[in-house]
Amino acid sequence: MLHQSIPLPRDLPRPQEQILVNITPQETRVAVLEEGIVQELHVERAASRGIVGNIYLGQVKRVLPGMQSAFIEIGLERAAFLHIADVLEQRQHPTEPQRIEKMLFEGQTVLVQVIKDPIGTKGARLSTQISLAGRFLVHLPQEEHIGVSQKIESDAERHSLKARLEKLLPAGSPKGYIIRTSAETARDDELAADIEYLSKLWSDIQQKSQTLPPQSLLYDDLPLAVRVLRDMVSGYTDKVLVDSNENYGRMVEFAEQYVQIAVDKIERYAGERPLFELHGIETEIDKALARRVNLKFGGYLIVDQTEAMTTIDVNTGGFVGNRNFDETIFKTNLEATQVIARQLRLRNLGGIVIVDFIDMDNDEHQAAVLAELAKAMARDRTRVTLNGFTSLGLVEITRKRTRESLAHILCEPCPTCQGRGEIKTAQTVCYEIQREIVREARQYDAKGYRILAAQSVIDMFLDEESQSLAMLVDFIGKPVSLSVEASYTQEQFDVVLL
Repeated sequence: MLHQSIPLPRDLPRPQEQILVNITPQETRVAVLEEGIVQELHVERAASRGIVGNIYLGQVKRVLPGMQSAFIEIGLERAAFLHIADVLEQRQHPTEPQRIEKMLFEGQTVLVQVIKDPIGTKGARLSTQISLAGRFLVHLPQEEHIGVSQKIESDAERHSLKARLEKLLPAGSPKGYIIRTSAETARDDELAADIEYLSKLWSDIQQKSQTLPPQSLLYDDLPLAVRVLRDMVSGYTDKVLVDSNENYGRMVEFAEQYVQIAVDKIERYAGERPLFELHGIETEIDKALARRVNLKFGGYLIVDQTEAMTTIDVNTGGFVGNRNFDETIFKTNLEATQVIARQLRLRNLGGIVIVDFIDMDNDEHQAAVLAELAKAMARDRTRVTLNGFTSLGLVEITRKRTRESLAHILCEPCPTCQGRGEIKTAQTVCYEIQREIVREARQYDAKGYRILAAQSVIDMFLDEESQSLAMLVDFIGKPVSLSVEASYTQEQFDVVLL
């Protein structure tokens, strides 16, 4: 049980889903609802679109043999990062260690694709293995084999799909493809259309790479409104509601050409109330930015996102549903599993996630909680791994991170606390100011000093700390005056020499 990988169940029954698309000139927002409850939120802003999937003609800026990596300029503010593990030759021969300094040199131009957006202070992560996603297929033009999605488990179905695709591929064309799960129900003409679209795309990219200068963008991934049709619409999708006339036409046009299953599902929303307000999405967005998440029966979660990982703490709160304390803990943890999985999707939290469930001594209870969490995580479109309880009673989850989280898109660090979530007390700032005045008095022979600080700090000097201020004046033998600076935060202050 301890710290072992937990397999996620497959082919679980799923309810019908609705996809809501809210579009303005500045941003596109997508919400996925199941039985009226928001399960996923996606936001893309015109001024800062994600670049995962984009292909550039990069230029090698620096090769780092010690790290077996290189920095590549692709025309962004920060140089992007390429590791040896993401170089095509190394991927093709994983058992034969390669040396990056023998493959790349400074100033060299190289075709690269973004596999991770710039996040925080880190630049984008790159790969030299190009992949182009279609509706049913992923084209790997530098490869010569056909793979099948791991979600298609039937050997007979896998062989059948590979055989169908091999027959449809034009003679002499690149044979590198991965068959996506959606291809299970695709007709031959739909697969052929996907092949034609992807082949033309690769041809255009190759042509641009020969004519455009280094650091040029060769391929830009589809905008969010259209990616929804390509990547999210499935047999479980009831309808796709979009509130923009212009984009409704574009989406229908794209669906008619590439995603036939979506054509009859796309609907134009023309109601008077805003689409997201009507379905309560605005409220859900606010909740998804909060640190505390309330559970239905009185318990709650505390979600903390840091640079290194995300931690989720489960608490019973006011839940007293059972006289048996162990049962109360068990039911709170069970309820938390569904909410945790949903919050990871809503907030788009990736990387390492540590969940601190309420301690359970019963092994059967632990197994039941893990099983329920595995079921809830299995619905995630993003790759997830789940590990059992550690010796400290923690559950580890890893969720593939390719784009910024919802909070990083919509929020910024508090200018007062700089993201700490706390500020120094007025009393603490008073003592810092007094130490600063003593330092200044030892270095400079000033006539006196003026303290510029926030109202709360000045009030503290006039009330509780008036005696300590008087002692300071007596100690340095110079007058000290006070002045309120309305624009200062509680932690800001200046000591002016008179």
